[in-house]
Amino acid sequence: MAEHNDTGALGEQYACRFLEGLGYEVVERNWRFGKDELDIIARHGPELVIVEVKTRRSDLHGQPEDAVKKGKRSTMIRGANAYVQETACELALRFDIVSVILHPTGKPYIHHIPDAFYPTLHERPFK
Repeated sequence: MAEHNDTGALGEQYACRFLEGLGYEVVERNWRFGKDELDIIARHGPELVIVEVKTRRSDLHGQPEDAVKKGKRSTMIRGANAYVQETACELALRFDIVSVILHPTGKPYIHHIPDAFYPTLHERPFK
């Protein structure tokens, strides 16, 4: 497995443990729909939470969460719609990001961003 795959898998493991410590129930990991994948699908109270995990070995090139751009958000929304349709889930839906920075020594730095973005119908609001 390539090093970046190992880094991503380790970050997802840390993210799952972190979320479970906050009372989240991890329902799915690496859930696939076509060629796309959702990192973590969890339940937190009355909400279904779609979680994107971004892991880096340093913050030299910026924060990991900055990599969750428009295209990735669209993929997450498309995946969430597929999951809700497939499972007939009726929970409220939320999108979170968990940013993980691995350090060679010591604990990883984990930054959780609840409600990281909201799905919209339009790229820009009407003026």
